Amino acid sequence: MTAGALDLALEYVRLGLRFDRLESGFVDAYTGDPRIRAQVEDEPAPTPRQLRDRARELLRELDAAGLPGDRADFLRGQLTGLECSARKMSGEPVGFVEEVRSYFQVDVALGDEATYAAAHADLEGLLPGEGSLAERYALHRRREECPPDRLESAVQALSSALRDRVRGQYGLPEAETVRYEVVTDKPWSGFNYYEGGYRSRVAINADLPHRLSQLPHLVAHESYPGHHTEHCRKERGLVERSGHLEHTVFLVNTPECLMAEGLADLGVPAAIGAGWGTWSEEILGDLGLRFDGGLAERIAAAAAPLNRVRQDAAVLLHDRGADADEVSGYLQRWALVSPDRARQQIRFLTDPLWRAYISTYVEGFDLLSRWLDARPAEQPVADRFLRLLDEPLTPQRIATEIQAP
Repeated sequence: MTAGALDLALEYVRLGLRFDRLESGFVDAYTGDPRIRAQVEDEPAPTPRQLRDRARELLRELDAAGLPGDRADFLRGQLTGLECSARKMSGEPVGFVEEVRSYFQVDVALGDEATYAAAHADLEGLLPGEGSLAERYALHRRREECPPDRLESAVQALSSALRDRVRGQYGLPEAETVRYEVVTDKPWSGFNYYEGGYRSRVAINADLPHRLSQLPHLVAHESYPGHHTEHCRKERGLVERSGHLEHTVFLVNTPECLMAEGLADLGVPAAIGAGWGTWSEEILGDLGLRFDGGLAERIAAAAAPLNRVRQDAAVLLHDRGADADEVSGYLQRWALVSPDRARQQIRFLTDPLWRAYISTYVEGFDLLSRWLDARPAEQPVADRFLRLLDEPLTPQRIATEIQAP
């Protein structure tokens, strides 16, 4: 590694740590030298303008640093996202669509209501009975709710089973561990706190009910083969073996977030694939927790297009002038969620740090799904997915590979 490459990677890490001085939680994970973080903590608190200017300086220095193409592309995307965050912190008006583009390298637009209506029609066929579709869908979801006192044991059972599969398919460091805890008063359903050294703490929000059919997705997303697995493999490979310091810090509102969330949302297809409903039904059935796995799988497939409604809500709130009541009604109509669930989603969409983050799930899943589907006919899904776990890929790189003949 050239001195220029090492210096630029180190300065990027320092810059990312400085953002956390202004917005606690901006650094999602840091696994590097604690002395670097201590040095940043001892500095005078930066101003947003100083952070913006430093991001621009590092972007100008990037081409002369002698970095390989994939590392330069990764850092260019990250620094572009940081520059936009600094502008927003300084009070500069940034439109939601521009914000998402700068952070995550994707363009967003409102979804097609005709597509949502078609998904509703599919759900009508799967959920016959009296009452509106929203009422029948809510009843189905309530029937699948995990009793709160069984949540921890259900999560542990699914985690153990998924861990065994991921160890066989993708490989994990022998020393890796995940610790689960139940929390409240959070704007998300689950969160992975990666602590370094192949250890994660996964918090699960008990404020909202957790459905049995959704728990496999939650555990796969946060742990196996999602965030925990990605952090472990990148720490072992990119950081320890290759010395890529830029991967010792994970920063919100940057392209790596879209890659990470898209990867994590593909956890169940990548680890289990078709038949995940029956697989989950058997594991949870051993605990006396019953649900129809086959039906759950069909309903999940039918409802998948409705995931985009959450991003529509953000666009309506932040770019189209809609108020919270209008957006709540939109979510209830098209996403078929309860008023409480709509309020929880709006809380996430109006959080200053997290307001654009919904696009990492919506666009990340869409982009990486299309990329997995575009793999060569002879390539197994696991081989393609392994690249997401190990390589410093960017949304722009993924989009280019999809378009390549």
